[in-house]
Amino acid sequence: MSALLPPPTRPRIAIAGIHIESSTFSPQLAVAEDFEITRGDELFSRYSWIDETWSQAIEWLPIFHARALPGGVLERETYETWKSEILEGLRALGKLDGFFFDIHGAMSVVGLDDAEGDLITGIRSVIGTEPLVGTSMDLHGNVSHELFEGCDLLTCYRMAPHEDALESRRRAMRTLALRTLSGLGKPAKVLVHIPILLPGEMTSTRIETAKRLYARIPQLEAQPGVIDAAFWIGFAWADQPRCKAAVVLTGDDADVIERLAMSWAKEIWEARDEFEFVAPVDTMSGCLEWARTAHRPTLISDTGDNPGAGGANDTTCALGELLDFEPVMSGDLTAIVASLHDAESVRAAIDAGTGAVADFVVGGKIDRRDPGPLPITARVQHIGTDPLGGSTAVLKVLRDGHDTGLTVIVTERRKQYSDLESFTRLELDPTATDIVVVKIGYLEPDLYELQRDWKMALTPGGVDQDLIRLGHMKIDRPMVPFDENVDSVQLRVITG
Repeated sequence: MSALLPPPTRPRIAIAGIHIESSTFSPQLAVAEDFEITRGDELFSRYSWIDETWSQAIEWLPIFHARALPGGVLERETYETWKSEILEGLRALGKLDGFFFDIHGAMSVVGLDDAEGDLITGIRSVIGTEPLVGTSMDLHGNVSHELFEGCDLLTCYRMAPHEDALESRRRAMRTLALRTLSGLGKPAKVLVHIPILLPGEMTSTRIETAKRLYARIPQLEAQPGVIDAAFWIGFAWADQPRCKAAVVLTGDDADVIERLAMSWAKEIWEARDEFEFVAPVDTMSGCLEWARTAHRPTLISDTGDNPGAGGANDTTCALGELLDFEPVMSGDLTAIVASLHDAESVRAAIDAGTGAVADFVVGGKIDRRDPGPLPITARVQHIGTDPLGGSTAVLKVLRDGHDTGLTVIVTERRKQYSDLESFTRLELDPTATDIVVVKIGYLEPDLYELQRDWKMALTPGGVDQDLIRLGHMKIDRPMVPFDENVDSVQLRVITG
């Protein structure tokens, strides 16, 4: 009778990461309470493909993941606590074949200029140099030298808006799994930094020029010897040396990927003056004047305070202009401001009760850029809750005791109003509203389909589209659009 053979050993790949996009120009720190924390098998909820055949060939070992809405710089003590938990979890696992680094790529931490680089360096100090490390990032992340050195397989989203975020994460995990199973070892990789730093609203893949540049990826990946091609636009609202565009190619033919990476990087560099905003832009007052006769519903993006990119979500530039805009204040036109992060005003609305009229001082409590906190008298039209925004109040602004056309949403926590359900949950109908002002940059799919006319207001805030106005001090120079006459820049291939 033959002896029973032991079952085959599956490769062991650990999973961990911290996922946030941080504006260093926002006055609000990110804290632990801003994050959704998952540990152990709970992490599998992020990976709906975990039971697919290729994935079942791997023993996935999830440790820790923290994810938050984009915000400010993460407080150092919280970061160090989570970093220690990740490193201790890795030590407890022993020898690994691989590691999946589940990150955004634009996290900032107090006192660190390269948080992801610091984290992957710590991880490598525990797992060693042999395990394959893969990562999937937002295309608005940054690829520092340290991050590039610490990872073997790097990729990022290929769409902005990020409709392919899940697809990109699956692609990265599958590539890592199949490469580990193949036994082929580490691929060659090349990085080319490009001295361009542009806001995402100038690099949407819905329009040229980004549309054309990202369309190159299938052609590059079809070349023999290429595993993956990735292009990071970079994160414009952090002031750090790593903030810049980058391309990374991985593959098994070092000469091919080096040649292709340099050619692609040169194509991007030569297109540096071709990028345009995804929608017409104007001042907030200019947008309102235009909105008098625009098609309905009319959407205006309050771009400088977009919480989806790290804004504090409480600047009052847009609201201040609306309070002075007679067509809305007279009630001839209706408008919704979505929204202001203002827990104090939410509590006051709850105390007053639905239907009550009360005085409020809204916004400007965190990011005090002009005009700062604004007094309004309003009727509490609705009180509700939101999975992200928490307790929420809808305030109908009054003037001289009469209704105006202006409605303001105030939320307990920061909240980006990017989908129709967020409005209907509050019994609001943006399709029947003349002007909808949202703290967002380019419109996510729901709002993009809803609008019949759209402009982006170049408002101040932690994610100001006017990068020069923000005052970067630590980025590498020269850099487009901060410097003129940069035609002599020499691109350089970094190999790994």
